Amino acid sequence: MKEQLAEIIAKNVEGLSPDDILSLLEVPPKPELGDYAFPCFRLAKTMHKAPNLIAEDLKAAITGSLDFIDEIKVQGAYCNFYIKKDLFVKTMLEAACKENFGGSDTGAGQAICIDYSSPNVAKNFHVGHLRTTIIGNSLYKIYSKLGYTVHRINHLGDWGTQFGKLIVAYKNWGSKEAVEERGIAELMELYVKFHTEAEQDETLIEQARAWFVKMEQGDEEALSIWQWFKDISMIEYRRAYQLLGVEFDSYNGESFYRDKTPAIIERLENAHLLKESEGAYIVDLEEYDMAPCIIKKADGGSIYATRDLAAIFYRKETYDFVKCLYVTGQEQKLHFAQVFKVIELLGNDWAASQLIHIPYGLVSLEGAKLSTRSGNIIYAEDILLEAISKVKEVIEEKNPELENKDEVAKMVGVGAIIFNDLYNQRIKDVSFKWEKILNFEGETGPYVQYTYARCSSLLRAVPDFDEAADVDYSLVTDLEAMELLKAINKFPKAVADAAEKYEPFLISRFAIEVAQAFNRFYNSSRINVPETNIRNARLKLTAVTRKTLRDALALLGIDCPEQM
Repeated sequence: MKEQLAEIIAKNVEGLSPDDILSLLEVPPKPELGDYAFPCFRLAKTMHKAPNLIAEDLKAAITGSLDFIDEIKVQGAYCNFYIKKDLFVKTMLEAACKENFGGSDTGAGQAICIDYSSPNVAKNFHVGHLRTTIIGNSLYKIYSKLGYTVHRINHLGDWGTQFGKLIVAYKNWGSKEAVEERGIAELMELYVKFHTEAEQDETLIEQARAWFVKMEQGDEEALSIWQWFKDISMIEYRRAYQLLGVEFDSYNGESFYRDKTPAIIERLENAHLLKESEGAYIVDLEEYDMAPCIIKKADGGSIYATRDLAAIFYRKETYDFVKCLYVTGQEQKLHFAQVFKVIELLGNDWAASQLIHIPYGLVSLEGAKLSTRSGNIIYAEDILLEAISKVKEVIEEKNPELENKDEVAKMVGVGAIIFNDLYNQRIKDVSFKWEKILNFEGETGPYVQYTYARCSSLLRAVPDFDEAADVDYSLVTDLEAMELLKAINKFPKAVADAAEKYEPFLISRFAIEVAQAFNRFYNSSRINVPETNIRNARLKLTAVTRKTLRDALALLGIDCPEQM
């Protein structure tokens, strides 16, 4: 309807295309002002006429042209359009019932790579890793809904000098028994101890570098210890991923690309981009107001920038992506700007538009920042399990007879953490405050899930209701029903905008708006009434709301319980 309205307006004004009109059409702040409003200010200059007169002329020209327009009113410089309510309800309910409502085939035949989570092996999966994992997983689901083939890549930090440090620490202060018994917690303590001891003994740093060079040269002992540390780490990571419901298509980490870095160095040499600097080899980026990109260290060891370069070429050749997204903290902004620029300087014009860094803000727990080396660590798994535990306590208190309490507590607890992360723009910092996260009445995940469960309960109460059957659409044209449908109508745009801006928060805000609109409808209109026609029409709207909330939360990586 909006597109048809834009087309008819474009035929009656000068200098604006239907797409221009679409971008200008507004939803009035109050329903009594209509369903759509077209501002005529912009036309005054080209048409040499007062905006209110343009609006009057437009009304006269369009009246009677579209069968779904009930009335057109001029309000100052605005032309306000009132859509026939029963036709709008019918169109919206039928559209929202379709399987992929909100999605499209925009990305059909196109591939996107998303590099996210990517923890550093032998370091615990702390709460800071939740952000990249949650954001990346949501973007994967959003792009999949738009028809793209999405490759989920967990680029493990499983190579580098830090492993040399850990090997030195293990050999000096660790034991096989302690590592096998305590797992990654023991590795983390050894890593922290290394940095403490290195402040007093600088030779430890040189020892660590020497062990990493051994790894690069294929030393059997060094690689055996490294693989052991990696296996231990993956056990913990997979537990956290299982709680989050996250999977990956590839776990190819930095180590996968170590035999591919010589080809990168050769490319740079052939392109005359490689320069020697204090024994190291760099690509000079001063011309682009950036520090040099280090390609090879003075001790001959490779560096993660070189491995990132190798990964980009590998992914381009393997997946032929139209975009490769990197979901990491904003502190890596310079690193990716350097790497992307080097790819471009090697003659790859696609780098500027297809390689995209997606930064996000910091995480704190009740205001306390998290640090890896200090030992002030909060495990992601512990946060998730605590959320589940707290939700179960609420269930035991408010609904002790609920079946499958553990399953519901997991859905709500994990969902609360995810929703809290994705409720604001990703660049904003996230704070974990339990009273806010687990609030069943605020703008939270539990609130949306509770609304979904309420819809499910209403539908269960009328087992003979057929969701696919036609209803009398004129029976759900009251103010609250219309406002609910207008909110649901925003789903396709919310999904498209979230993909375009790499912002899952647009989906979470949409879910809140729909949940709030449904609860207003629920409070104003009794649904399970004796009159069959009225009941079925309201249940149809309830079913559509339920489906929309389920699909929106699914895009965030959140499951919905049928009962709460």
